[in-house]
Amino acid sequence: MAALAAVLASAAPAGAQIAANSKAPVDVTADELETHNSSCEAIWRGNAEALQDTARLRADVLHMFNKQGVAKPGGQSSGCGDLERMEAEGSVYYVTGDQKVRSNKAVYEADSTTITMTGDVVAVKGQSVLRGDRMVFNTQTGEGQMIGGAKGRDAKDRPRGVFYPSQTTSTKEGQAPSKAGGPKK
Repeated sequence: MAALAAVLASAAPAGAQIAANSKAPVDVTADELETHNSSCEAIWRGNAEALQDTARLRADVLHMFNKQGVAKPGGQSSGCGDLERMEAEGSVYYVTGDQKVRSNKAVYEADSTTITMTGDVVAVKGQSVLRGDRMVFNTQTGEGQMIGGAKGRDAKDRPRGVFYPSQTTSTKEGQAPSKAGGPKK
């Protein structure tokens, strides 16, 4: 029974906030789970997915690292605590509401509530697309930064975005909204 409790403690993502301002539980699933109780690490392999409220982090592999408990007198550890960080590798997707971000790797830091996504990052909201090599954003505030590759000022190494304006606009009082750009001539 104690071994099962240790496995559950190291596999659980307590304290994770991958969804903005959510107190909802984090539901993690994968084809396979491997735990290392001594290092408070859980490795979720194969179609790994962490869900919380309206947010989803999906990857081939999710490594979850929990904080190590304080040592008790006699050198015995008190187990594993809250989630410290989550590392996602291979076909990484972070989806929240109408926003989707894809990358090769991602690291979620629980204390700072930031996700750093690296390697061919593509962020999509509606028709708008933002591309770069590294994106860092805060899951609570929504603030972020996109960085290009380290190769220099070449256009392909810089962040790039294509943004579409809203498709409807309000006009003068009493008139119905029209498509952006006005009537065709």
